[in-house]
Amino acid sequence: MTGTARSSEGLDARRRKLLFRAWHRGLREVDLILGGFADAHIATLDEAALREFEALMDVPDGELLAWLTGAAEVPAAHDGPMLRRLLAFDASGQGR
Repeated sequence: MTGTARSSEGLDARRRKLLFRAWHRGLREVDLILGGFADAHIATLDEAALREFEALMDVPDGELLAWLTGAAEVPAAHDGPMLRRLLAFDASGQGR
């Protein structure tokens, strides 16, 4: 997989930027999880979910990967609905 399978056509600028950032993080494993999630859900995220997704984009790849794989405990500040959706998405195998 080389990146997004979803066109950014029809997305507002904020969602286009998030879609791009989700696929261009640095660690391929994180790209696959966040990018796959963004492909599947970016168009339908509400304002609160977009804010949480943007906040997760600011977390360094190594930390985020540790949370997603269960290697590290998720800090309370990031343990919200969006991270739980990402964990469920990854557990379903869709993020690979």
